[in-house]
Amino acid sequence: MNVFVLSCNHHHAGLEVREKLAFASEDQLTQAYADWRKQHPDSELVLLSTCNRVEVYAATDQESGALSAQHISDFVSQFHNVPSDEFTGSVLSHHGQKAVEHLFDVVCSLDSMVLGEPQIVTQVKDAYRIARENDSCGPLTNILFQRALEVSARVRTNTRLSEGRVSIASVAVGDFGREIFNRFDNKTVLVIGAGEMAEETLRYLKDENAGRIVVINRNRERAEALANAFGGATDSFDQLDKWLAAADIIVSTTGATDTLIDHDRFARIRKNADRKPVFILDLGAPRDFAPSIADIDDNIFLYDIDALEEKCEQNRAMRVSEIKQARKIILEATEHFMHGVYHRATGPVIQRLREQLTDISQTEIDILFRRLPDLDDEQRSAIEKTVHRIVNKVLHPPLETLKVEAKAGTPHSLLDAMKRLFHLGE
Repeated sequence: MNVFVLSCNHHHAGLEVREKLAFASEDQLTQAYADWRKQHPDSELVLLSTCNRVEVYAATDQESGALSAQHISDFVSQFHNVPSDEFTGSVLSHHGQKAVEHLFDVVCSLDSMVLGEPQIVTQVKDAYRIARENDSCGPLTNILFQRALEVSARVRTNTRLSEGRVSIASVAVGDFGREIFNRFDNKTVLVIGAGEMAEETLRYLKDENAGRIVVINRNRERAEALANAFGGATDSFDQLDKWLAAADIIVSTTGATDTLIDHDRFARIRKNADRKPVFILDLGAPRDFAPSIADIDDNIFLYDIDALEEKCEQNRAMRVSEIKQARKIILEATEHFMHGVYHRATGPVIQRLREQLTDISQTEIDILFRRLPDLDDEQRSAIEKTVHRIVNKVLHPPLETLKVEAKAGTPHSLLDAMKRLFHLGE
């Protein structure tokens, strides 16, 4: 039994390479599985393709020469019509135990851009489901991916690897915003600026069912594009003070070189806002809001990018400290899985060898006892124990060698040699 993985991920390959090798739709995956079955009808396949990685997991019960990393590389090259020398330097290939461990790392998000991110579990589940629907799985990939998902659940349950938000926008909304508001659906959100940070923050606010959204930007077209994406509205920049007074949540990401809102201006605005709680996320660098604005009254909650970064870093540090425990779980699960693979591959041969040597030794003991009828029970028992110890000592070296070899992959050549050396039948 052999497991292979060819991995093109964000650690080793740029976006351009990953895009060339991606399986971008279910239709494309279906075609890939059909093509693979024609080329390798006796092997199993699962394709995992996300924005951050393209991975090909192949497995076979056949002899080791029936499938290799080169076969997988050739398949990917032919399917996408991309010469292999354009991507071989950007991919990793693993075999046997390393391939199993790699999948467990991936599904537990130890191999993700954001340590502990949960999306990868859903992506692996979907990849496994599509492979099954295309009749591309078999005994080995079924148990491999089921075990991987079980390991992921254990890591989530027994570690804090996925706890604590680690992006500025998620910390802003999920950590700080939740400390101020119990609900967001009745809040007015003002976004000043229309860049990537504004868009990401709006995405998290939308996930929290944020109410009214108004986007103001000096470039009205960009403001309208962002507002339309989130079901919001826009207004002109000269109406900024009106919306600063009306907003419950203010997200500012203008990138202006000078302070946009100074202390006195916001103090005047607060007089018309009934001093209701206002949550200000100043994501500008330099700041858009003067820090002293937070001192105007107790219902102003102003967070700048430094405060958010500090919280992000604390959460990252907490996650990193959990890696050791997650790694322990993964290594134990990998060893357990490989033991099952080893037992499945070598068990029948070992059993036949033990039975053959036991039969031979018992036959010789019986002959000896017939020749020496005067032996008492204690002597007979001592002889039997000695012979059994000899058999076990003879078996120990080859069985240990099999065990070591099996960790890197099924030791077909050793198994075949043992069959021939000891005349073991099928």
